[in-house]
Amino acid sequence: MRATLPLTLLLALAAGPALAQPKQDPDWPCAQRRVPTIGYGAVWTGPDPAEAGDWGSDREAAQLARKLASRRTELREADSLIDEFVEKADPAEKGKRLTRVFAGVFEVITGERSTVMNGIVRYAQGQRRLAERIRDEADKVSELRDAPENDTTKVASKDVAELETKFNWDRRIFDERNQSVSYVCEVPTLLEQRLGEIAKRIQAKL
Repeated sequence: MRATLPLTLLLALAAGPALAQPKQDPDWPCAQRRVPTIGYGAVWTGPDPAEAGDWGSDREAAQLARKLASRRTELREADSLIDEFVEKADPAEKGKRLTRVFAGVFEVITGERSTVMNGIVRYAQGQRRLAERIRDEADKVSELRDAPENDTTKVASKDVAELETKFNWDRRIFDERNQSVSYVCEVPTLLEQRLGEIAKRIQAKL
């Protein structure tokens, strides 16, 4: 009789959210469609940022952009921060400088988004490799258990115990990582939402 292993659980895990990629993108585990990059036009209807000059060369605009882009800054603070910037700006330059602020926010947030998405891809690849290793370990345990009894039974039993320990440990790691995928997959969307909200608030001050 072939040894009974919790393979149904393993297969269920492998088919779960963390490895349920669409066929066209096997390295993307999220329900949301993978969009590697987004353009200005997705959130901005104001002046062309390319015509506003280098945002990094405008010290005050760059400082504000980084502060607005940081998730440590509450969105409810955005309006007052933008208002303070506008009050100090030359009225003739207000539009151009606010556009620089947006350009900075856009670059910082989309850069962070890209980093997160690349991390998700590496995560999915790692989970897939781990699932393959777990299946291989389960097969080896079954093979050792099914081996005919002979003088090497004690050695085989020790091998089975060691391999089962490794199998259970790898499955535990897989399960823990699998449970975090939903949160991880939400991060790019949250960043996009933050970018859109900040863009709207900057445009309201133009």
